Amino acid sequence: MSMTDPLGDMLTRIRNGLKAKKSSIHSPASKNRQRVLDVLEREGFIRGYETSEPEPKKREIKIMLKYYEGDPVIQSIRRVSKPGRRVYSSVQDLPRVHNGLGILIVSTPKGVLSDAEAREANVGGEVICTVF
Repeated sequence: MSMTDPLGDMLTRIRNGLKAKKSSIHSPASKNRQRVLDVLEREGFIRGYETSEPEPKKREIKIMLKYYEGDPVIQSIRRVSKPGRRVYSSVQDLPRVHNGLGILIVSTPKGVLSDAEAREANVGGEVICTVF
């Protein structure tokens, strides 16, 4: 059976792993997921990730979760644009997450960027998720 929202699945795995206090989680690999993880790593929300291929043609990502004084660094991670309802935003209309403490992850023509990077590059696009 095919998955309708692979990116939403990865975000749910991260959310569940943080609630269970896991040090790392595994998710199927794709370029789109890796681009989102690059933004999370650049912004300091995860320790990092690495890809592996345990079986032929079955790539997997190991995501190392980050904690500060026993609490997860990611308090909430929520999918905004879903397969049934896509959400697009121009650079002027990009909302702030928790008054600038959180980030939006935006898929733009210049790649997957955080809201601050999108404002700096002066591009809008599809709002993928919010992280706080």
